[in-house]
Amino acid sequence: MNKNNLLKPYTVHYRDFQNIRLENCFYAADAYEARTLAMEFNKYINEHPNSIDLIRCEK
Repeated sequence: MNKNNLLKPYTVHYRDFQNIRLENCFYAADAYEARTLAMEFNKYINEHPNSIDLIRCEK
C-alpha cells in the first residue's frame, strides 16, 4: 500500500501573539506528523510550539 493513500488532511489551529486564532492545513499520517510539518513550514509555530491549541483530522 502506498504511503500517500494513508495520508489524511489535518488542520493545525494556533494563536498568534495577538491571541488571534489561525490555522494551517497539512496532509499527514497522524496528528504528531501534522504538528511536525506545521513546525517545519510555519516560522511562528516553530518559534512558539506551545501556541498550537488544536490539531483536527478533517476526515
